[in-house]
Amino acid sequence: MYLRVGPRCDATCAVITSSTGRSLPWVEEVRYLGVHFVKSRSLKCSLDEAKSGFFRATNAIFGKVGRVASEEVVLELVKCKCLPILLYGLECCPLNKSDVKSLDFAVTRFPMKLFKSVNLDLGLINECRFCFNFSLPIANC
Repeated sequence: MYLRVGPRCDATCAVITSSTGRSLPWVEEVRYLGVHFVKSRSLKCSLDEAKSGFFRATNAIFGKVGRVASEEVVLELVKCKCLPILLYGLECCPLNKSDVKSLDFAVTRFPMKLFKSVNLDLGLINECRFCFNFSLPIANC
């Protein structure tokens, strides 16, 4: 399959056939080494799969040890096992401010669930994240 990136990414492309006579499709998104690249005017990665993998992993940990283990243990498990799922391959993708905010919000959702807070004022959750050293390493970019 083929993916077009650049200023003419929306231009219609000719069908490309392989040496066996099979035509190869043009796609909107392609996965390469676990990173999802999308058709765009500049190199761009899709964060949707990374965020859904992060949520699946955090829900699995929370489902097994959620109310039995202490908050420190659960947050350390999530930090060691789930954050790498979210951050995998991001060094090859340029992130804009909205991408970083989206990733940071995904990380913020778990302490909200753990501490049973539905308050949209994130001051308390951010204070808990600071005290437990549970932050996104790229949030300061």
